[in-house]
Amino acid sequence: MRCPKCGSENNRVLESREVDDGLAIRRRRLCEDCQSRFTTYERVEITHLMIVKKGGNRESYDRTKLARGIYRAFEKRPTTAEAIELLISRIEQHIQAEGLPEIPSSLLGEAVMDELMTADPVAYVRFASVYRSFTDLASFERELKDIKKNNKE
Repeated sequence: MRCPKCGSENNRVLESREVDDGLAIRRRRLCEDCQSRFTTYERVEITHLMIVKKGGNRESYDRTKLARGIYRAFEKRPTTAEAIELLISRIEQHIQAEGLPEIPSSLLGEAVMDELMTADPVAYVRFASVYRSFTDLASFERELKDIKKNNKE
């Protein structure tokens, strides 16, 4: 692991602890050369998972791409990065549990929607507006009615 400040590989672990309900390990490190402290995360990598898009195109699963969309949905919402990372880890755990080498993008999208619905209804609507390609106000209104109906049950 290289120090982000000086680039040295000469560092040691000061502390390790589980995060994301045991799905990742957080390590605090100290660079022996510049004395800078930094944090790294270790998590299980989803390898060789292909996402099958609506048009039939296939692309490799990319956690960064998934995280970008979810962080965007939570923009200016009262939540922490740690809570968002935990949500992303739960989504990954869900798709890993499928045990398939390829999954349709719709399965991934619905897993995201399920997690967002319970975490933050506003983030859910933001994500849904892009994911479901809302084209008019009526689309938003239908989705809001569904949310209200589900929250009453």
